Amino acid sequence: MTLSPELDERLREAAARMHRAEHVRRLREATAQQIEDVRGTLADLEFELAKEERDVARLEGGLSAVLARMLGNREERLERERAEAVVARGRVDGHRARLAQLEADAAAAAAELAVLDPASREYAQLLAEKEQQLIRSGDPRARELADLGAAIDRSSAELRECAEARQAGQGAHEALGVVLRFLGSARNASTFDVFGGGLLADAFEHDKLTSADKAAWHAQRALDVFARELADTGIAARPVMPKVDTRWFVDAFFDNIISDVLKHQRIEKTRAEVTKLAQWVRGTEAYLKARHAQLLAERSQLLTRRKELLHPA
Repeated sequence: MTLSPELDERLREAAARMHRAEHVRRLREATAQQIEDVRGTLADLEFELAKEERDVARLEGGLSAVLARMLGNREERLERERAEAVVARGRVDGHRARLAQLEADAAAAAAELAVLDPASREYAQLLAEKEQQLIRSGDPRARELADLGAAIDRSSAELRECAEARQAGQGAHEALGVVLRFLGSARNASTFDVFGGGLLADAFEHDKLTSADKAAWHAQRALDVFARELADTGIAARPVMPKVDTRWFVDAFFDNIISDVLKHQRIEKTRAEVTKLAQWVRGTEAYLKARHAQLLAERSQLLTRRKELLHPA
C-alpha cells in the first residue's frame, strides 16, 4: 500500500522536527512568562535590599547611631539590621541566579527553534507531494491510511510530551520533599525551643531553616521546569515557592516564650504552604498518568485500524 517508502520516511522525519519545533516554541513562551515574573520579583527584592542596607548604614554612623547609643541598644539593633540585610542579599542573589538560568534556557530554545523553523514548510510540501501520489493511485483506502498516519504521529508526540511532564513533576515533587524535610527538622527544634531549648535549639533551628532556604531555590527551579512542560500539554500553571524566612533566628536576641511561639507558628505556616504545593504537584502527576493511559489506548486503536487496512481479512 505504501506508494513511496522514501517519501514516507521523509514525511516522518519532517513531522518529528515539526512537533519538536512546536514543543520548543511552547517552552520558549512559558520561559518568557517566567522571566517576566522573576524580573518583577527581583525589582521588589532589590528595593528591599537597598532599604535594609540604608538601615545598616544609618546605625553604623549618623544621627540614628547617636540616638541608638543614647538608648543603649545600638549594637542589638545593628546586629538585627545586618542579619536582615544578609537575608535580603541572599534573596536577591538567588533570584538573579534564577533569572540567569531562565534567560539561558530561553536563549537555548531560540537557537534550537531557529534550526527547526523550516520543518513546518518542509512537512507541508512533502504532504502535498504525497497527497498527489495517493490521489493518482486511485485506491479508496489510501486517504484513510494517510489520515491514520498523521493521527498516529500526533498521538506519539502527545505521549512523549505527557511523559516529559510527568518526569518533570516527579523531579519537582522530590525537590519539595527535601524542603519539607528541612522544615520538619526546624519545626521539631522549634517545638523543643518553646519548652526551653535555649541557644542550642536556636542554632539547630537556624541551620535547618538556612538549609531549607537553599533547597527552596532548587525546588523553584524544578517547578519552573514542570510548569514549562505542563504548558506543552495544555496546562497553564505558575507555581511559586513560599519564602523560607531565615530572619527568624534573629529572634534569638529576644529569646522568650512569645518569640519562640511566633517562630514555631511561622515555620508551621511555611511548611503547610509547601505541603499544599507538593499535593498540587502530586495531583497534577496523577492527572498526567491518567492522560498518558488514555493516549496509549487511543494510539492502540489507531494502530489496530491501520493494521486492518494494511492486512484486510
